[in-house]
Amino acid sequence: MDIRKVKKLIELLDESGIAEIEITEGEESVRISRYSHSAPPMPMAAPAAAAPAAGPAPTAAVAAAETEDDGYLVTAPMVGTFYGASSPGAAPYVQVGDRVNEGDTLCIIEAMKMMNQIESEVSGVIKSIRVQNGEPVEYGQTLFVIDQRH
Repeated sequence: MDIRKVKKLIELLDESGIAEIEITEGEESVRISRYSHSAPPMPMAAPAAAAPAAGPAPTAAVAAAETEDDGYLVTAPMVGTFYGASSPGAAPYVQVGDRVNEGDTLCIIEAMKMMNQIESEVSGVIKSIRVQNGEPVEYGQTLFVIDQRH
């Protein structure tokens, strides 16, 4: 595999917040991981699977956010698919009007078949949800607005 491609994959891994990536071209393959060999990777699941493993699983990258007059914007820390619930038939993690605390799970973003839990960085009330379940999201796209005044 061309070293320029490997360098580009490393850059993409750094920019996206994805924990691990594996690419196969013909007979060649490369796996790049943020983890050392002693650290466990994040649990993997398909969208139709049950909730991500409970317990001491590593926390996913927390969404970047910034304060604005209309609320605290929670943005996507990576490119992927937005899921508002742990599985297709489950109740959503949050709905408009729900009170959330710092550290509460807001959604899951699936990237490269890895489920990344997005947690709230602030406490407040969900003012709006800007994406629909199953929609693709871009890095930096606003997912939620949280009103911190409540």
